[in-house]
Amino acid sequence: MPSFYAKPEEKTRTVAIVLFDRTKLIDVTGPLQVFNDARMPCGQPAYAIQLLSETGGLVVTDTGVALDTLPFSHAVSAPPDTLLVSGGQSALQAASSQALLAFLADMAGTCRRLGSICLGAFILARGGHLDGRRATTHWEDCAQFRDAFPAIDVREDSIYEQDRGVWTSAGVTAGIDMALAMVEEDLGRNEALRLARSLVLYVKRTGGQRQFSAALDQQIRSSSDRFDALVTEIRANLAADLSVPRLADMARMSERNFSRLFTETMGASPAQFIEELRVDAACDALQRGDVSVAQAPFLFGFGNPERLRRAFQRRKGISPSDYEARFGPRRPEAT
Repeated sequence: MPSFYAKPEEKTRTVAIVLFDRTKLIDVTGPLQVFNDARMPCGQPAYAIQLLSETGGLVVTDTGVALDTLPFSHAVSAPPDTLLVSGGQSALQAASSQALLAFLADMAGTCRRLGSICLGAFILARGGHLDGRRATTHWEDCAQFRDAFPAIDVREDSIYEQDRGVWTSAGVTAGIDMALAMVEEDLGRNEALRLARSLVLYVKRTGGQRQFSAALDQQIRSSSDRFDALVTEIRANLAADLSVPRLADMARMSERNFSRLFTETMGASPAQFIEELRVDAACDALQRGDVSVAQAPFLFGFGNPERLRRAFQRRKGISPSDYEARFGPRRPEAT
């Protein structure tokens, strides 16, 4: 049967990734691996991948590993379905390349999807492709991004954003999450989840969630590593008694001294810290489908459904059941 009669999901799509000198290697290879491994329902590769640069040839990445590329002119003559701009610190310099900006301007009207990985968002922004749109980038550079491009609705907590066909992702490995979301859009949730399992991803994160887990966020805010061992114990026993008297005993400190030092060190009171960890763990379990909303209060130390509901409202702004409906596993798609 001629290819033009094929169903959309049975057509091989071309994904092109733009590189520049000292681009971050994983910003390229992470999404590349996802698209390379994706399969159509017939079992054939779903994507053909191209690496592009201004002049073509070898591009040396930030690791010193060189990747072979095709010149921009190749894509101009045969526009890809999806065009992604890689990232890394050198993206800030690449954003001033007139050749790159002109190429993206040409591609914007012909590609179905335009996107960036990590700091590649600065390049899209410089070309005006994100004006009036939601967008994200690496958390360390969100403030600079917002100041430099006030016309963009910067979402610093997002893993990725998609707004009217233009995609942006947060730092580094978030490009993998974005690529999985693109695969889901093209081929369905089952194929995206198959890839996530195949790539041994801990959890398939979803756009609109924070760039960090609660535990990592707290570690970043922490002023020292004084309570690292205690935090490890807490995370392993979220359903246990984690009251201040119990925690103070575990830390071999008086309750008053423990509460004061913990709050100063971690930037949150013991109760706030534990609630955040419990909510984060419950979210992960609900997203994977490991537990039900009815089981979560007892498995993660909330004690009863009402305390779970209130904690979710404080931390996520939605109820546990709404969270499960939005981010939890869906029923298998009809074939």
